[in-house]
Amino acid sequence: MTQAEREQDNGKEKERDRDREKEKEKEKEQRGVKRPIMPPAIPEPVQEQIQSNFMVVINPGSKNLRIGRATDTLPAAIPHVIARRLRHPGQSRYEDPWLLREGLDRPESSEQRQNGLKMVDQAIWSKKMSNGVRRTPVSAEQARSYNRQVRAAVLESSSGVKWTNTSHQPEFLVGEEALYVNPADCYSIHWPIRRGQLNVHPRPGGSLTAVLADLEAIWSYSIQKLLEIPLKDLKSILSPNPFSHTAIVVHQESVCATFGSGLSSACVVDVGDEKTSVCCVEDGVSHRNSRLCLAYGGSDVTRCFFWLLQRVSFPFKECQLSNRLDCMLLQQLKESFCHLDQDISGLHDHEFRTRFPDSPTLLYQLRLGDEKLQAPMALFYPATFGIVGQKMTSLQHRSQGDPADPHDEHYLLGTQSRQDQSSKAIAERKALPKTSGFDGEQSSQGTDLPERGTLIQDVDLGHSHGDCLIGGAELEEPPSALLSRKTAMTQFEGKALGLDKAILHSIDSCASDETKRKMYSSILVVGGGLMFQGAQEFLQHRILNKMPPSFRRVVENVEVITRPKDMDPRLIAWKGGAVLACLDTTQEMWIYQREWQRFGVRMLRERAAFVW
Repeated sequence: MTQAEREQDNGKEKERDRDREKEKEKEKEQRGVKRPIMPPAIPEPVQEQIQSNFMVVINPGSKNLRIGRATDTLPAAIPHVIARRLRHPGQSRYEDPWLLREGLDRPESSEQRQNGLKMVDQAIWSKKMSNGVRRTPVSAEQARSYNRQVRAAVLESSSGVKWTNTSHQPEFLVGEEALYVNPADCYSIHWPIRRGQLNVHPRPGGSLTAVLADLEAIWSYSIQKLLEIPLKDLKSILSPNPFSHTAIVVHQESVCATFGSGLSSACVVDVGDEKTSVCCVEDGVSHRNSRLCLAYGGSDVTRCFFWLLQRVSFPFKECQLSNRLDCMLLQQLKESFCHLDQDISGLHDHEFRTRFPDSPTLLYQLRLGDEKLQAPMALFYPATFGIVGQKMTSLQHRSQGDPADPHDEHYLLGTQSRQDQSSKAIAERKALPKTSGFDGEQSSQGTDLPERGTLIQDVDLGHSHGDCLIGGAELEEPPSALLSRKTAMTQFEGKALGLDKAILHSIDSCASDETKRKMYSSILVVGGGLMFQGAQEFLQHRILNKMPPSFRRVVENVEVITRPKDMDPRLIAWKGGAVLACLDTTQEMWIYQREWQRFGVRMLRERAAFVW
């Protein structure tokens, strides 16, 4: 018998074996014997290479959306807002507040704000200027008496600013066009992301379906108009279901920030418009137990600055926090006048202009003293924001699991052998780091029972670290470390933690002293919420004064980096996402739409480079 004939016979024999197996399965089913239920296996990543020029990197923030090709030098940016036309005549319009938020109208708000301002004034007085002399406090009454006499000067009869033309009744408007929609027109204004989370609320346009539809509309517009990419040609992007033939990589914004700045390890401080997140990243891995999310940001500084302006008789009396154009003006004034430079003291005269649709251009004079320094210092004394009854500080707890996935982390833990669990517990106790207080002093921690919580924001649509859209495998956090963190943070559940104390706590949560030294020597500040003159030196001084004494002797230099490679800190995370997208190793992390539709969130757990 020839070789070919033998191979043919073997093939026929295998085919007969398969037929016999099928017959046995049919007999079992007929007898009522059920086959074991096995989940479908996760497929290996598709090996097809995705080219960089076909990748779109999206960094969605609470205020701005940054989007661009992975090969672009800089992203396009637009306000992350949409105006939707009302569907029925007579329907009342709704507008999401910009600077206003819950917790400001409590009876205790005013007292808390005043107490916070006293702490700010004490801190300003206690820190000497560069010449060794203490600052001379400036009375608000001195500025108030001047500003009361100011009257607006008309520069031009027309401001040149116009309302957005809605005569053709578009279904929706996006970005700047949405901000300049006339309130008299039948459009509602929505911001789909609030404090790094989907802006789901019980008011009009606040359902999950509506928010996702808003995101789809904004991103579709940006891709087509800003990037000039027809949606039919779209290849790779994080997107809602209406986009076809798509793929996605999700990564933490903190890790992307280290890629964008060229740092291997850093304590990443992301001060955004509505939230601030702190996280320690080492060699592309975000340490879960170091993640903190603070529910305040640049917009809270703007609102605080407006309160301080009112205390000194702000000459623009018509300014209201409920008016979005007034909010835009206040943002501009904050960015122009506020600082963290202790050497700038005394009273100074300023001027600003107002340009509104259907109004003349007006010029105002304004005299300010310490108000320009007090407002940004509220980031270190959040009581000055006057927010009462809101949870301002959050840890990232373990995921509660996916009810639709019977083979999630909790299933694996529940089916572990007792011997494995005992061995792991012993190893965790040995690895438990010593913890210290927020002001650098050693503190003992309790041993409450662990409580599992939800993911606190570490991919901007879904984190911390907000996260850039396009994650590093993490080691499991010891339960004992989780206990210590929860005990340490219990006292802050209803309070706001200052930015410097949040950084110290995040670094102190790292497992080893060597890692802590790395973090102290590389504190990376990204986002647009701390872009003030003197911010780098001010934050460095605060960290040096409050860090544990044991580390002052071993850390050669506490370095705060606010503009790595002279880049705009607001673009660092997006740039890091673009760099990450071009790496060969990223090809293994793509999740294709057909895979997501079949396996759901399991695909994210299998492919994401971080534990959540």
